[in-house]
Amino acid sequence: MNKAVVRLHGLIWILIYGGLLTLVLGLFVENTDDATGGLMVVTGGIAAALGFVLIYVRSKIKGGP
Repeated sequence: MNKAVVRLHGLIWILIYGGLLTLVLGLFVENTDDATGGLMVVTGGIAAALGFVLIYVRSKIKGGP
């Protein structure tokens, strides 16, 4: 596999799992600090959504041997 594709795979999973973790932690932080929790939820949601978009982008890349 191409090195760029391997890096893309790593970035995809970091964005998805990191974004979802940040989103969930933001939901818990919102109970004590609305501004910080809201920012974490939005940032985590954007990161996870970007990871899902990159999965679609990866599906369109032709990866030959």
